[in-house]
Amino acid sequence: MCFLLFTGESFRSLSYLFRVGVSTNRQFIPETCSAIYQVLKDKYLKVCDHKPTCVLRCDFFLYFSHSFSVVLMALVDSSYRFLYVDGGCNGRISDGGVFGGCSLQNALENRTVNIPAPAPLPGSDQLAPYCIVADEAFPLKEYLMKPYPNRRLSVQVVENAFGILANRFRTFLNTINIQDTAKVEDIVLACCALHNFLRAECGEWRQDPDLLQAPLPYTTNTTTRAKRSRDELCQYFISEIGAVPFQWSKI
Repeated sequence: MCFLLFTGESFRSLSYLFRVGVSTNRQFIPETCSAIYQVLKDKYLKVCDHKPTCVLRCDFFLYFSHSFSVVLMALVDSSYRFLYVDGGCNGRISDGGVFGGCSLQNALENRTVNIPAPAPLPGSDQLAPYCIVADEAFPLKEYLMKPYPNRRLSVQVVENAFGILANRFRTFLNTINIQDTAKVEDIVLACCALHNFLRAECGEWRQDPDLLQAPLPYTTNTTTRAKRSRDELCQYFISEIGAVPFQWSKI
């Protein structure tokens, strides 16, 4: 199984190397991946358990059975660790459509994930909500910041995470020759959990305090609040307090 995930060899190549039938490989490898995910998910793949500031992206396509694809949507923290993954949606669905149909969107709307109450920005007494950074394909929400219209936003953190994942598990660089999307999803989830396991156990991690759940707001005009929050964050990051030295060379 590991040989397939790490090298990207085909099921037929594995059958020649290990004298195991192709159909047998297609059966037991997804089953083993599912077992790996079930063992690792509670510790190494939990939504927003560590860092409230993270990046959402949805453009890593996985091709299987030669002519079909599924899209991998991922929520990634600053250490290239996957906090949430959804890998079962048809590749023809838009990024916003994938997000709208996933459990993460419902959890964020109902505040069932660990998003703390607004806190002052560094060096300022201005309160700002904890939020996820996303590109223009996603809806603007108080918990989901996207760029202004016609302004591209670099989400290099999540792109790097996808790159690390694909280069470590090279099966993603080839077509996964399985017709059952559920089995493809088992492979994807196992690889993401193993990715987090390797990053946690083989590297140093910051120790972050536990996050307390914030209460739901009393008002319901989320679009207005989200736009106001985006404007306030914009003004903060171009001020002397919030600016970083390298940002002006990137604009």
